[in-house]
Amino acid sequence: MQANVDKGERQGISLQELNNRVKAAVQASFPETYWVRAEMSDVRTNVASGHCYLEFIEKDPQTGQLLAKARGSIWARTFRMLKPYFEMETGQAFASGLKVLVNVSVEFHELYGYNLTVWDIDPAYTLGDMLRKRMEIIRQLKSEGVFELNKELPFPILPRRVAVISSPTAAGYGDFLNQLLHNKAGYPFYIKLFPAIMQGERTEESVIAALDRIDRYRDCFDVVVIIRGGGATSDLNSFDSYLLAANCAQFPLPIVTGIGHERDDTIVDLVAHTRMKTPTAVAEFLISQMDQAANEVAQLQQTFYLRVTDRLTQQKNRLQQLGNRLPTLVVNRIERDRSLLQRLGGQLPVMTTSLLKQQQSVIDTLRLRLVGSVDNRLAEGHRFVQLTEQFVKMASPDYVLKRGYSLTLRNGRIVKHASEVAVGDVLTTRMADGELHSTVTHKQVETTS
Repeated sequence: MQANVDKGERQGISLQELNNRVKAAVQASFPETYWVRAEMSDVRTNVASGHCYLEFIEKDPQTGQLLAKARGSIWARTFRMLKPYFEMETGQAFASGLKVLVNVSVEFHELYGYNLTVWDIDPAYTLGDMLRKRMEIIRQLKSEGVFELNKELPFPILPRRVAVISSPTAAGYGDFLNQLLHNKAGYPFYIKLFPAIMQGERTEESVIAALDRIDRYRDCFDVVVIIRGGGATSDLNSFDSYLLAANCAQFPLPIVTGIGHERDDTIVDLVAHTRMKTPTAVAEFLISQMDQAANEVAQLQQTFYLRVTDRLTQQKNRLQQLGNRLPTLVVNRIERDRSLLQRLGGQLPVMTTSLLKQQQSVIDTLRLRLVGSVDNRLAEGHRFVQLTEQFVKMASPDYVLKRGYSLTLRNGRIVKHASEVAVGDVLTTRMADGELHSTVTHKQVETTS
Protein backbone atom coordinates (compact mmCIF):
# COMPACT_ATOMS: atom_id res chain seq x y z
CA MET A 1 0.00 0.00 0.00
CA GLN A 2 2.80 2.43 0.87
CA ALA A 3 4.59 1.63 -2.37
CA ASN A 4 1.57 2.59 -4.44
CA VAL A 5 1.31 5.95 -2.66
CA ASP A 6 5.01 6.78 -3.34
CA LYS A 7 4.58 6.03 -6.99
CA GLY A 8 1.63 8.43 -7.22
CA GLU A 9 3.42 11.23 -5.46
CA ARG A 10 6.42 10.96 -7.79
CA GLN A 11 4.37 11.57 -10.94
CA GLY A 12 5.21 15.36 -10.61
CA ILE A 13 3.93 18.15 -12.94
CA SER A 14 4.05 18.55 -16.73
CA LEU A 15 6.69 20.59 -18.53
CA GLN A 16 4.03 22.99 -19.78
CA GLU A 17 2.80 23.53 -16.24
CA LEU A 18 6.35 24.15 -15.08
CA ASN A 19 6.97 26.60 -17.91
CA ASN A 20 3.72 28.35 -17.07
CA ARG A 21 4.86 28.73 -13.49
CA VAL A 22 8.21 30.07 -14.65
CA LYS A 23 6.41 32.47 -16.99
CA ALA A 24 4.20 33.70 -14.16
CA ALA A 25 7.22 34.06 -11.90
CA VAL A 26 9.12 36.03 -14.55
CA GLN A 27 6.14 38.29 -15.17
CA ALA A 28 5.77 38.87 -11.46
CA SER A 29 9.50 39.49 -10.94
CA PHE A 30 10.08 41.65 -14.02
CA PRO A 31 6.85 43.55 -14.60
CA GLU A 32 8.52 46.57 -16.18
CA THR A 33 10.93 47.23 -19.07
CA TYR A 34 14.69 47.54 -18.47
CA TRP A 35 17.58 49.32 -20.24
CA VAL A 36 20.18 46.69 -20.98
CA ARG A 37 23.74 47.08 -22.36
CA ALA A 38 24.81 44.31 -24.71
CA GLU A 39 26.36 43.44 -28.06
CA MET A 40 24.12 42.36 -30.90
CA SER A 41 24.87 39.04 -32.57
CA ASP A 42 23.26 36.86 -35.23
CA VAL A 43 20.90 39.62 -36.38
CA ARG A 44 18.32 38.18 -38.81
CA THR A 45 15.20 39.63 -40.40
CA ASN A 46 12.25 37.50 -41.38
CA VAL A 47 11.33 38.74 -44.83
CA ALA A 48 7.80 37.40 -44.67
CA SER A 49 6.80 38.72 -41.24
CA GLY A 50 9.19 41.67 -40.91
CA HIS A 51 10.21 40.56 -37.41
CA CYS A 52 13.87 40.83 -36.38
CA TYR A 53 15.46 38.01 -34.41
CA LEU A 54 18.86 38.33 -32.77
CA GLU A 55 20.98 37.41 -29.81
CA PHE A 56 22.34 39.67 -27.12
CA ILE A 57 25.74 38.74 -25.75
CA GLU A 58 28.26 40.08 -23.24
CA LYS A 59 32.00 39.34 -23.37
CA ASP A 60 34.83 39.77 -20.94
CA PRO A 61 36.57 43.01 -22.09
CA GLN A 62 40.01 41.53 -21.36
CA THR A 63 39.75 37.95 -22.62
CA GLY A 64 36.78 38.18 -24.97
CA GLN A 65 35.23 35.16 -23.25
CA LEU A 66 31.46 34.93 -23.47
CA LEU A 67 29.86 35.85 -20.13
CA ALA A 68 26.16 35.98 -20.93
CA LYS A 69 23.71 35.36 -23.79
CA ALA A 70 20.01 35.88 -24.37
CA ARG A 71 17.63 35.55 -27.28
CA GLY A 72 15.98 38.73 -28.44
CA SER A 73 13.25 39.80 -30.82
CA ILE A 74 11.94 43.02 -32.28
CA TRP A 75 8.44 42.77 -33.59
CA ALA A 76 7.85 44.09 -37.09
CA ARG A 77 5.87 47.16 -36.06
CA THR A 78 8.62 48.28 -33.68
CA PHE A 79 11.44 47.21 -36.01
CA ARG A 80 10.10 49.33 -38.89
CA MET A 81 10.57 52.40 -36.72
CA LEU A 82 13.71 51.49 -34.75
CA LYS A 83 15.92 50.37 -37.63
CA PRO A 84 15.83 53.56 -39.81
CA TYR A 85 15.96 55.75 -36.70
CA PHE A 86 19.07 53.95 -35.40
CA GLU A 87 20.85 53.95 -38.77
CA MET A 88 20.09 57.63 -39.39
CA GLU A 89 21.38 58.67 -35.98
CA THR A 90 24.48 56.49 -35.90
CA GLY A 91 25.32 56.23 -39.59
CA GLN A 92 25.76 52.49 -38.99
CA ALA A 93 23.84 49.54 -40.38
CA PHE A 94 21.71 47.71 -37.83
CA ALA A 95 23.89 44.61 -37.80
CA SER A 96 25.85 42.20 -35.67
CA GLY A 97 28.86 43.41 -33.74
CA LEU A 98 27.44 46.72 -32.51
CA LYS A 99 27.16 47.52 -28.84
CA VAL A 100 23.70 48.84 -28.01
CA LEU A 101 21.61 50.12 -25.14
CA VAL A 102 18.11 48.66 -25.60
CA ASN A 103 14.91 48.90 -23.65
CA VAL A 104 13.56 45.38 -23.23
CA SER A 105 10.86 43.45 -21.50
CA VAL A 106 11.75 40.09 -19.97
CA GLU A 107 9.53 37.27 -21.20
CA PHE A 108 9.33 33.54 -20.90
CA HIS A 109 7.27 31.57 -23.39
CA GLU A 110 6.09 28.05 -22.69
CA LEU A 111 7.30 26.91 -26.12
CA TYR A 112 10.20 29.22 -26.97
CA GLY A 113 11.67 29.85 -23.56
CA TYR A 114 13.56 32.91 -22.29
CA ASN A 115 13.45 35.99 -24.56
CA LEU A 116 14.10 39.75 -24.45
CA THR A 117 11.63 41.79 -26.46
CA VAL A 118 13.07 45.11 -27.67
CA TRP A 119 10.86 48.20 -27.46
CA ASP A 120 13.35 51.03 -27.81
CA ILE A 121 17.04 51.73 -28.50
CA ASP A 122 19.42 54.57 -27.56
CA PRO A 123 21.68 55.48 -30.57
CA ALA A 124 23.81 57.76 -28.39
CA TYR A 125 25.23 54.77 -26.54
CA THR A 126 26.28 53.09 -29.79
CA LEU A 127 27.75 56.34 -31.06
CA GLY A 128 29.73 56.70 -27.87
CA ASP A 129 31.11 53.19 -28.16
CA MET A 130 32.00 53.74 -31.81
CA LEU A 131 33.66 57.04 -30.99
CA ARG A 132 35.61 55.37 -28.20
CA LYS A 133 36.86 52.67 -30.55
CA ARG A 134 37.71 55.27 -33.16
CA MET A 135 39.69 57.38 -30.67
CA GLU A 136 41.51 54.26 -29.41
CA ILE A 137 42.61 53.45 -32.97
CA ILE A 138 43.77 57.03 -33.55
CA ARG A 139 45.70 57.05 -30.27
CA GLN A 140 47.31 53.72 -31.14
CA LEU A 141 48.39 54.97 -34.57
CA LYS A 142 49.85 58.11 -33.02
CA SER A 143 51.64 56.21 -30.26
CA GLU A 144 53.21 53.96 -32.90
CA GLY A 145 54.45 57.04 -34.75
CA VAL A 146 52.73 56.21 -38.04
CA PHE A 147 49.73 58.57 -38.00
CA GLU A 148 51.48 61.36 -39.94
CA LEU A 149 53.86 59.27 -42.07
CA ASN A 150 51.91 59.42 -45.33
CA LYS A 151 51.24 63.14 -44.91
CA GLU A 152 54.98 63.76 -44.58
CA LEU A 153 55.72 62.29 -48.02
CA PRO A 154 56.52 64.94 -50.67
CA PHE A 155 53.67 65.19 -53.13
CA PRO A 156 54.87 64.76 -56.75
CA ILE A 157 55.04 67.91 -58.86
CA LEU A 158 53.40 66.10 -61.79
CA PRO A 159 51.05 63.40 -60.41
CA ARG A 160 50.44 61.79 -63.81
CA ARG A 161 50.81 58.08 -63.03
CA VAL A 162 47.84 57.21 -60.86
CA ALA A 163 47.11 53.86 -59.17
CA VAL A 164 43.38 53.69 -58.38
CA ILE A 165 41.77 51.46 -55.77
CA SER A 166 38.05 51.24 -56.43
CA SER A 167 35.27 48.99 -57.56
CA PRO A 168 35.33 48.88 -61.38
CA THR A 169 31.53 49.17 -61.48
CA ALA A 170 31.29 52.10 -59.07
CA ALA A 171 29.74 55.26 -60.50
CA GLY A 172 32.35 57.28 -58.62
CA TYR A 173 35.14 55.54 -60.54
CA GLY A 174 33.49 56.42 -63.84
CA ASP A 175 33.10 60.06 -62.79
CA PHE A 176 36.76 60.12 -61.74
CA LEU A 177 37.95 58.77 -65.10
CA ASN A 178 35.75 61.15 -67.07
CA GLN A 179 36.92 64.17 -65.12
CA LEU A 180 40.59 63.24 -65.28
CA LEU A 181 40.89 62.06 -68.89
CA HIS A 182 38.85 64.92 -70.35
CA ASN A 183 40.50 67.78 -68.48
CA LYS A 184 40.38 71.07 -70.37
CA ALA A 185 44.13 71.57 -70.36
CA GLY A 186 44.69 68.18 -72.00
CA TYR A 187 47.15 66.96 -69.35
CA PRO A 188 48.15 63.32 -69.95
CA PHE A 189 47.24 61.00 -67.06
CA TYR A 190 48.14 57.32 -66.94
CA ILE A 191 45.63 55.40 -64.82
CA LYS A 192 45.78 51.82 -63.59
CA LEU A 193 42.83 50.32 -61.72
CA PHE A 194 43.43 47.87 -58.88
CA PRO A 195 39.94 46.48 -58.25
CA ALA A 196 38.75 46.11 -54.67
CA ILE A 197 35.54 45.57 -52.73
CA MET A 198 34.59 48.96 -51.32
CA GLN A 199 31.73 48.04 -48.96
CA GLY A 200 30.86 45.15 -46.70
CA GLU A 201 32.83 42.86 -44.46
CA ARG A 202 35.54 42.09 -47.05
CA THR A 203 36.42 45.73 -47.72
CA GLU A 204 39.38 45.81 -45.32
CA GLU A 205 41.19 42.76 -46.67
CA SER A 206 40.36 43.65 -50.29
CA VAL A 207 41.76 47.19 -50.10
CA ILE A 208 44.89 45.98 -48.24
CA ALA A 209 45.44 43.36 -50.94
CA ALA A 210 45.17 46.10 -53.60
CA LEU A 211 47.75 48.19 -51.72
CA ASP A 212 50.09 45.18 -51.63
CA ARG A 213 49.77 44.76 -55.41
CA ILE A 214 50.54 48.44 -55.97
CA ASP A 215 53.54 48.26 -53.64
CA ARG A 216 55.14 45.64 -55.89
CA TYR A 217 55.11 48.19 -58.74
CA ARG A 218 55.55 51.35 -56.69
CA ASP A 219 58.19 52.78 -59.07
CA CYS A 220 55.57 52.86 -61.83
CA PHE A 221 53.26 55.28 -59.98
CA ASP A 222 53.33 58.79 -58.55
CA VAL A 223 50.26 58.65 -56.33
CA VAL A 224 47.58 56.24 -55.05
CA VAL A 225 43.88 57.15 -55.14
CA ILE A 226 41.24 55.38 -53.02
CA ILE A 227 37.73 56.25 -54.22
CA ARG A 228 34.21 54.92 -53.95
CA GLY A 229 30.76 56.17 -54.83
CA GLY A 230 28.13 57.37 -52.44
CA GLY A 231 26.07 55.13 -50.23
CA ALA A 232 25.04 54.65 -46.65
CA THR A 233 27.23 56.06 -43.95
CA SER A 234 27.34 52.60 -42.45
CA ASP A 235 29.35 51.47 -45.47
CA LEU A 236 32.27 53.51 -44.16
CA ASN A 237 32.84 51.25 -41.14
CA SER A 238 35.60 49.33 -42.89
CA PHE A 239 37.55 52.55 -43.43
CA ASP A 240 37.73 53.02 -39.64
CA SER A 241 39.74 49.82 -39.39
CA TYR A 242 43.08 49.94 -37.57
CA LEU A 243 44.72 47.47 -39.94
CA LEU A 244 43.64 49.34 -43.09
CA ALA A 245 44.55 52.73 -41.61
CA ALA A 246 47.99 51.44 -40.54
CA ASN A 247 48.66 50.12 -44.06
CA CYS A 248 47.65 53.44 -45.62
CA ALA A 249 49.64 55.51 -43.12
CA GLN A 250 52.84 53.57 -43.84
CA PHE A 251 52.41 53.28 -47.60
CA PRO A 252 55.47 54.61 -49.49
CA LEU A 253 53.40 56.64 -52.02
CA PRO A 254 51.11 59.60 -51.23
CA ILE A 255 47.48 58.48 -50.86
CA VAL A 256 44.53 60.66 -51.87
CA THR A 257 41.09 59.57 -50.66
CA GLY A 258 37.68 60.36 -52.13
CA ILE A 259 35.35 58.03 -50.32
CA GLY A 260 32.22 59.95 -51.15
CA HIS A 261 30.94 61.59 -47.96
CA GLU A 262 31.31 65.26 -47.19
CA ARG A 263 30.57 65.18 -43.46
CA ASP A 264 32.29 61.99 -42.38
CA ASP A 265 36.05 61.66 -42.05
CA THR A 266 37.12 58.06 -41.68
CA ILE A 267 40.40 57.13 -40.02
CA VAL A 268 41.76 56.27 -43.48
CA ASP A 269 40.91 59.86 -44.52
CA LEU A 270 42.77 61.17 -41.48
CA VAL A 271 46.00 59.25 -42.15
CA ALA A 272 45.98 59.77 -45.93
CA HIS A 273 48.21 62.42 -47.48
CA THR A 274 45.22 64.34 -48.85
CA ARG A 275 41.50 63.88 -48.20
CA MET A 276 38.94 65.02 -50.77
CA LYS A 277 35.16 64.75 -50.54
CA THR A 278 34.32 62.80 -53.68
CA PRO A 279 36.03 60.96 -56.55
CA THR A 280 35.36 63.96 -58.80
CA ALA A 281 37.01 66.22 -56.24
CA VAL A 282 40.06 63.92 -56.27
CA ALA A 283 40.28 64.27 -60.07
CA GLU A 284 39.98 68.06 -59.78
CA PHE A 285 42.73 68.05 -57.13
CA LEU A 286 45.13 66.13 -59.39
CA ILE A 287 44.33 68.47 -62.28
CA SER A 288 44.91 71.46 -60.02
CA GLN A 289 48.36 70.08 -59.12
CA MET A 290 49.17 69.92 -62.83
CA ASP A 291 47.78 73.46 -63.23
CA GLN A 292 50.01 74.65 -60.40
CA ALA A 293 53.07 73.10 -62.04
CA ALA A 294 52.09 74.59 -65.41
CA ASN A 295 51.63 78.01 -63.79
CA GLU A 296 55.03 77.76 -62.15
CA VAL A 297 56.59 76.88 -65.49
CA ALA A 298 54.76 79.79 -67.12
CA GLN A 299 55.99 82.12 -64.38
CA LEU A 300 59.53 80.87 -64.83
CA GLN A 301 59.23 81.42 -68.57
CA GLN A 302 57.91 84.93 -67.99
CA THR A 303 60.65 85.68 -65.47
CA PHE A 304 63.28 84.29 -67.83
CA TYR A 305 61.88 86.33 -70.72
CA LEU A 306 61.84 89.54 -68.66
CA ARG A 307 65.38 89.00 -67.39
CA VAL A 308 66.69 88.24 -70.86
CA THR A 309 64.87 91.27 -72.24
CA ASP A 310 66.33 93.48 -69.50
CA ARG A 311 69.79 92.10 -70.12
CA LEU A 312 69.49 92.66 -73.88
CA THR A 313 68.24 96.19 -73.27
CA GLN A 314 71.19 96.89 -70.96
CA GLN A 315 73.64 95.52 -73.50
CA LYS A 316 71.95 97.49 -76.29
CA ASN A 317 72.20 100.72 -74.29
CA ARG A 318 75.82 99.95 -73.50
CA LEU A 319 76.60 99.33 -77.18
CA GLN A 320 74.81 102.56 -78.10
CA GLN A 321 76.87 104.45 -75.55
CA LEU A 322 80.03 102.85 -76.87
CA GLY A 323 78.92 103.65 -80.43
CA ASN A 324 78.37 107.27 -79.48
CA ARG A 325 81.75 107.49 -77.76
CA LEU A 326 83.63 105.58 -80.46
CA PRO A 327 84.34 108.52 -82.86
CA THR A 328 85.68 110.62 -80.01
CA LEU A 329 87.76 107.71 -78.71
CA VAL A 330 89.15 107.04 -82.21
CA VAL A 331 90.01 110.72 -82.80
CA ASN A 332 91.66 110.95 -79.40
CA ARG A 333 93.63 107.79 -80.06
CA ILE A 334 94.71 109.04 -83.50
CA GLU A 335 95.79 112.35 -82.02
CA ARG A 336 97.75 110.61 -79.28
CA ASP A 337 99.44 108.33 -81.84
CA ARG A 338 100.16 111.29 -84.17
CA SER A 339 101.70 113.27 -81.33
CA LEU A 340 103.78 110.24 -80.39
CA LEU A 341 104.93 109.83 -83.98
CA GLN A 342 105.84 113.51 -84.17
CA ARG A 343 107.90 113.23 -81.00
CA LEU A 344 109.54 110.09 -82.31
CA GLY A 345 110.17 111.86 -85.67
CA GLY A 346 111.86 114.75 -83.91
CA GLN A 347 113.96 112.43 -81.78
CA LEU A 348 114.84 110.07 -84.63
CA PRO A 349 117.88 112.01 -86.11
CA VAL A 350 119.38 112.47 -82.67
CA MET A 351 118.62 108.88 -81.74
CA THR A 352 120.00 107.66 -85.09
CA THR A 353 123.25 109.67 -84.72
CA SER A 354 123.67 108.50 -81.16
CA LEU A 355 122.94 104.92 -82.15
CA LEU A 356 125.39 105.13 -85.09
CA LYS A 357 128.07 106.53 -82.79
CA GLN A 358 127.42 103.73 -80.34
CA GLN A 359 127.62 101.14 -83.08
CA GLN A 360 130.76 102.75 -84.55
CA SER A 361 132.38 102.68 -81.14
CA VAL A 362 131.43 99.03 -80.80
CA ILE A 363 132.82 98.30 -84.29
CA ASP A 364 136.08 100.11 -83.52
CA THR A 365 136.42 98.21 -80.30
CA LEU A 366 135.73 94.94 -82.07
CA ARG A 367 138.23 95.85 -84.87
CA LEU A 368 140.96 96.62 -82.37
CA ARG A 369 140.22 93.41 -80.49
CA LEU A 370 140.19 91.49 -83.77
CA VAL A 371 143.54 92.97 -84.92
CA GLY A 372 145.15 92.21 -81.58
CA SER A 373 143.65 88.73 -81.60
CA VAL A 374 144.94 88.10 -85.18
CA ASP A 375 148.43 89.40 -84.32
CA ASN A 376 148.56 87.20 -81.27
CA ARG A 377 147.28 84.25 -83.27
CA LEU A 378 149.88 84.84 -86.01
CA ALA A 379 152.67 85.17 -83.44
CA GLU A 380 151.60 81.93 -81.79
CA GLY A 381 151.46 80.23 -85.22
CA HIS A 382 154.88 81.50 -86.17
CA ARG A 383 156.30 80.27 -82.89
CA PHE A 384 154.62 76.87 -83.42
CA VAL A 385 156.08 76.63 -86.96
CA GLN A 386 159.56 77.46 -85.66
CA LEU A 387 159.35 74.83 -82.95
CA THR A 388 157.96 72.27 -85.38
CA GLU A 389 160.72 73.07 -87.91
CA GLN A 390 163.33 72.65 -85.22
CA PHE A 391 161.79 69.35 -84.11
CA VAL A 392 161.67 68.08 -87.69
CA LYS A 393 165.33 69.04 -88.21
CA MET A 394 166.35 67.32 -85.03
CA ALA A 395 164.40 64.20 -86.02
CA SER A 396 165.90 64.17 -89.56
CA PRO A 397 168.40 61.34 -90.32
CA ASP A 398 170.81 63.88 -91.78
CA TYR A 399 170.89 65.68 -88.43
CA VAL A 400 171.50 62.37 -86.67
CA LEU A 401 174.30 61.47 -89.09
CA LYS A 402 176.02 64.81 -88.54
CA ARG A 403 176.21 63.93 -84.87
CA GLY A 404 178.45 60.96 -85.77
CA TYR A 405 175.91 58.23 -86.24
CA SER A 406 175.46 56.08 -89.39
CA LEU A 407 172.63 54.19 -91.03
CA THR A 408 172.89 50.66 -92.40
CA LEU A 409 170.60 49.83 -95.31
CA ARG A 410 169.90 46.60 -97.13
CA ASN A 411 168.15 46.92 -100.41
CA GLY A 412 167.33 50.55 -99.54
CA ARG A 413 165.73 49.72 -96.22
CA ILE A 414 167.19 50.56 -92.81
CA VAL A 415 168.49 47.53 -90.94
CA LYS A 416 167.44 47.68 -87.31
CA HIS A 417 168.38 44.14 -86.16
CA ALA A 418 171.27 41.80 -87.01
CA SER A 419 168.78 39.04 -87.58
CA GLU A 420 167.53 40.91 -90.65
CA VAL A 421 170.94 40.43 -92.42
CA ALA A 422 172.29 37.24 -93.91
CA VAL A 423 175.87 36.30 -94.83
CA GLY A 424 176.59 37.45 -98.34
CA ASP A 425 174.14 40.43 -98.20
CA VAL A 426 175.42 43.71 -99.62
CA LEU A 427 174.93 46.51 -97.11
CA THR A 428 175.13 50.27 -97.58
CA THR A 429 176.36 52.33 -94.65
CA ARG A 430 175.36 55.95 -94.85
CA MET A 431 177.32 58.60 -93.02
CA ALA A 432 177.15 62.38 -92.92
CA ASP A 433 179.69 62.82 -95.69
CA GLY A 434 179.08 59.71 -97.84
CA GLU A 435 178.19 55.99 -98.12
CA LEU A 436 180.15 52.71 -97.74
CA HIS A 437 179.23 49.42 -99.47
CA SER A 438 180.17 46.14 -97.84
CA THR A 439 179.45 42.43 -98.09
CA VAL A 440 178.57 40.42 -94.93
CA THR A 441 181.07 37.64 -94.46
CA HIS A 442 180.30 36.76 -90.91
CA LYS A 443 177.20 37.32 -88.62
CA GLN A 444 176.97 37.06 -84.86
CA VAL A 445 173.60 37.55 -83.27
CA GLU A 446 173.41 38.17 -79.55
CA THR A 447 170.48 36.56 -77.81
CA THR A 448 168.77 38.08 -74.85
CA SER A 449 167.64 35.86 -72.07
